[in-house]
Amino acid sequence: MERISEAEQRIMEVLWRDSPLSASGIFGRVGPGQGWSISTVKTMLARLVTKAAIAHEGDGNRFLYHPLITREQFLRAESGRLVDRLCEGRAAPLVAQLAESGRVSEQDIQEIEALLKALRA
Repeated sequence: MERISEAEQRIMEVLWRDSPLSASGIFGRVGPGQGWSISTVKTMLARLVTKAAIAHEGDGNRFLYHPLITREQFLRAESGRLVDRLCEGRAAPLVAQLAESGRVSEQDIQEIEALLKALRA
C-alpha cells in the first residue's frame, strides 16, 4: 500500500465513517476545520484514487467516493512502517519506548497482555 499523508488520512477517516460521499460532502466535514478549499480536497481525492485507497462512481454530474482499504489495513501498514523506520523491524523497542515515556496506560497493558496470550494460543 502506498503511503497516505496525514492530510489524506483526514479524508480517509471521513470516508471510513460515512461513505459514499461527494467531494463537497467530504469538504463540508473536513475542509473548513483544516482551512482547506474545495479544490484542495479534490486534489487529495485524486491522489487517493491514484494510490488505490479510494474509488469513485458517477452519480449524475458528481462523483461519490468510497474507501477501497479498511482502517485496519491502513493501521497495519502504517504501524509496520513505523516499526521498520524507528526500530529496525522489531516491535519490542517501540513498546519499551512508549512504556518508558509514560504513554502506556494500565488499560493498554491489559490489552497487550490479552493480545500476547491470544497469539500464543
